[in-house]
Amino acid sequence: MTDHARPLIGITAMHSGASADGRELQAVRPTYLRAIEAAGGIPLIIYLTDDLSAVRALYDRCAGILLPGGDDVDPAYYGEAPHPQLGPVDPQRDAVEIALARWAAADGKPLLGICRGLQVINVALGGSLYQDIPSQFETTIDHRANTRTRAWTELTHPLTITASSRLATVLAAEQIGCNTMHHQAIKILAPGLRPVAYAPDGIIEAFETTGDHYLLAVQCHPEHLWDSSEPRWQALFADFIAACRP
Repeated sequence: MTDHARPLIGITAMHSGASADGRELQAVRPTYLRAIEAAGGIPLIIYLTDDLSAVRALYDRCAGILLPGGDDVDPAYYGEAPHPQLGPVDPQRDAVEIALARWAAADGKPLLGICRGLQVINVALGGSLYQDIPSQFETTIDHRANTRTRAWTELTHPLTITASSRLATVLAAEQIGCNTMHHQAIKILAPGLRPVAYAPDGIIEAFETTGDHYLLAVQCHPEHLWDSSEPRWQALFADFIAACRP
């Protein structure tokens, strides 16, 4: 495959602390980069900045956008005060990613969300979140298990997938195993989205657009699963890249 046939996929960076000399770092986990490369795309890191015109210039060069995992979303975006169990928020990243999600949804540009990315898309389009599952949603599932007691590649609970969904078609499955690394979740789903996968406790774990463009998001981290414990997740990335080609 020639490079001209490989779509550029914008992936947002995250603030990742400081280097040895104390300077700020921005980074993207290589698992996202490998998943996109293996599916036939070329990752383009979109850096975090207050200059949204620069972000827009990068967005315009991309055939698709992937919003990855990370910190909590500021609840001010959906009209709530911070919960006592709210984790760290990143105002600059929120602003960049919410802008990207809104642009992509408006333009019909392929948009894939993973974990925080699912939450960002939902909030950007008018939905809301449980700020802390353990204190706001009754469940026996530890939705942070893969950050506490299990490897990131371990399958922790099943997903039940809606039979008529794009996700079920792509994965050729109506049930699949996943990892789980989140303490926030969808509370009210945004207009224009439909839920297509659930955890055993009823938490929405994936959604798609009700329109005819590509917009799909999952709560789990398939970038840790496709080349290890659940190869069927590779089809998610392959389908996303296919949607990004002309």
